[in-house]
Amino acid sequence: MKHPIIWGIYALDLIFVIAFAALGRSTHHDDVFGAWGSKLWTTAWPFVVALTFGWIVLRAWRAPSSLITGLGLWAITVIAGLALRGVTGGGLALPFVLVATGTLATLLIGWRALRRVVTSLKTS
Repeated sequence: MKHPIIWGIYALDLIFVIAFAALGRSTHHDDVFGAWGSKLWTTAWPFVVALTFGWIVLRAWRAPSSLITGLGLWAITVIAGLALRGVTGGGLALPFVLVATGTLATLLIGWRALRRVVTSLKTS
């Protein structure tokens, strides 16, 4: 895979993680972004760091759109993101943990699964 495509897939994953944080903030707070995006960043950063860590640990650039890569990225993003959030004083209420787990699964695994289905339909 070429570098621009790999960076594009990484950017897509980042967009999904930030969208997850924005969606959560929009449901629970009046101000999604705050000054210069600071409130959104406060919610998103643990998961952005965890996703980036996952990309490095899994060497996701080798097969960035594979379903296995998506599963690994999801697990690392959820576990490390929640750990960072908890260690830095963010809330870890069970409903948040469940929503984060489900939403990030849908976003990080979902597009890869859909791609796999579309690809297999094209080759059938």
